[in-house]
Amino acid sequence: MNEEIHKFSEECLNCIVKPCSKKGCPLENDIPTFIKLVKENKIDEAYFTLLNTSILGSICGRICPHTKQCMGSCIRGIKGKSVNIGEIEAYISDYGLEKNLINKIEKKNILNGKKVAVIGGGPAGLTCSYFLAKNGADVTIYEKYKDLGGILIHGIPEFRLEKSIVKKTIEAILTLGIKVEYEKELGRNLSLEILTKEYDAIFLGIGANISSKMNIKGEELDGVYSGNELLEKNNHPNYIGKSVAIIGGGNVAMDTARTVKRLGAENVYVIYRRSREQMPAEDKEVEDAKKEGIEFLFQNNIVSILGNNKVEKIECIKTELVKKEGENRLSPINIKGSNYFMNMDYVIMAVGSKPEEKIIKDFEKNKWGYILVDENMRTSIKKVYAGGDIIGEKATVAWAARSGRNAAYNIINDLSK
Repeated sequence: MNEEIHKFSEECLNCIVKPCSKKGCPLENDIPTFIKLVKENKIDEAYFTLLNTSILGSICGRICPHTKQCMGSCIRGIKGKSVNIGEIEAYISDYGLEKNLINKIEKKNILNGKKVAVIGGGPAGLTCSYFLAKNGADVTIYEKYKDLGGILIHGIPEFRLEKSIVKKTIEAILTLGIKVEYEKELGRNLSLEILTKEYDAIFLGIGANISSKMNIKGEELDGVYSGNELLEKNNHPNYIGKSVAIIGGGNVAMDTARTVKRLGAENVYVIYRRSREQMPAEDKEVEDAKKEGIEFLFQNNIVSILGNNKVEKIECIKTELVKKEGENRLSPINIKGSNYFMNMDYVIMAVGSKPEEKIIKDFEKNKWGYILVDENMRTSIKKVYAGGDIIGEKATVAWAARSGRNAAYNIINDLSK
């Protein structure tokens, strides 16, 4: 038993109301129970408790925004330091993977004889596959790359999440008998029309990784990139000795900024139009970025990109935060006359993402352009369910996993009638 983890577990008050689980955790993991089991040195049981709600514990335990989720709701954090839930979760899951305990779970036969296709092998697809398979479904994952993992492999940098951990998690999931078809991409060599004839249900979890644009002057210049695509394809320009502006305040912005700095950029600026307190990125990622020499310009907004064919300067403006009528969140308003210019070599947009339109053109969409689903996660196409970023779910691994799990339970309910 790891002494440090045992010490962390001793700090848990085992609250009856479980705010860390019910309020803080998107997956509603039974945190007090698995921590209590760790206290009692019952690590096997702690792992099985976690498997009831999540198969991605080794990943979520490392990269979730804990201070905004479970640890942010911890009672101990009111007057002191929150219990280190993330490290406990990661320890339990690492132990379970090492001992191959997933093979000891009791599989149910609810969906015996039913075939389900899962399109996309990211957090939502992997989680959906796990819950379907352990309930007896014959599951096949269709993945566009040569490996599974989605954003876990093609998005989150190695320095934040070791690929070996992702691969161990995937190997454990596949031991449930899940089949995989690699290099199969919807709209290219994979037809939804054919799949709906072959399968009893289809889950679509392909993500939404096309970076949103700000529609400002100069956005078309050479040297303007999107954070999502750079992280996914790992196809970067030469940053050595250059100045780079990252526009945005989420984890994609943090991952991009830290990656760019590691690749040799001399000056890296994160420009965010709101305050530090409103930044959606995990606190630890922000602090790590600062330690690595990345400069943050809060309450600043980019209004244009200037240059002769390629990026040379950016024009920014300072903002003030104003509460608009009917809104709870403060809105950034540009301060007239506060414009200023900065010399810049590259600009990377990390202001959100959207689905690839040609892939979802046959689906009914919501007002934000994501696939519309009903309360049971069914799409407008019969037999097809969807979850994760493609439906506009909150863009974290835990929320994507929850979406995949919920879809699995809805598929189980529908197919077992």
